[in-house]
Amino acid sequence: MIEVDRLSKEFTMHIRNGLILTSFREVSFAAEAGSLLAITGPSGIGKSSLLKCIYRTYLPSSGDVYYRSVDNGLVNLVQADEQEIIRLREKEIGYVSQFFHVLPRISALQILVEPLLRQGWTADAAVSRASELLAYVGLDRELWQLYPSTFSGGEKQRLNILHALITEPRLLLLDEPTASLDAMFKARVMELIENLKESGCCMIGVFHDRDAMQRLADTRYDMQRMEYCAVSA
Repeated sequence: MIEVDRLSKEFTMHIRNGLILTSFREVSFAAEAGSLLAITGPSGIGKSSLLKCIYRTYLPSSGDVYYRSVDNGLVNLVQADEQEIIRLREKEIGYVSQFFHVLPRISALQILVEPLLRQGWTADAAVSRASELLAYVGLDRELWQLYPSTFSGGEKQRLNILHALITEPRLLLLDEPTASLDAMFKARVMELIENLKESGCCMIGVFHDRDAMQRLADTRYDMQRMEYCAVSA
């Protein structure tokens, strides 16, 4: 479903007289539908930056990312225009970041309802589905109409994951999805991820939680070795 071909990212530090910092260089791998590819390597090697380049939060410095879209066939995410990227994010590509940032003064429930409305769900059906998921991950009903800025780290992370999962994307990028979660809620989140994977979703994830990686991942790409490795290695 997705192929990353010799992808590189450099940052220009304008406040340091144009100093060039290399985040990662010449990364290549592929991932299939219904599988999860774990991206591993030491801190600072560029794992999160790699996911942001695939999602196009960052524009890569070189290389290509080929994604097989439902509507437009093979799309190079590096070269696609902004409107195409926005459309793909709304319909096909989800992203769980390490930090959850949303517009202020929007309730937790509405954050989950709005993506479903954009997909054509009725208001009642969207509210019902959002409520079901909020209850499943243990967010107290009294929090549903509050702003996430008031939530704890674990509560924000659960909402973050639901926001990415609720539209059932074809490609899901996961950056430390089980961070800030206690054992019970981590198990529930992993079950949601497993269910989505079983439905055919292709996933690429960054994990420091080895237990979560070994349970969820099918293959592993080591950015330090620049090669595929056994998940358990």
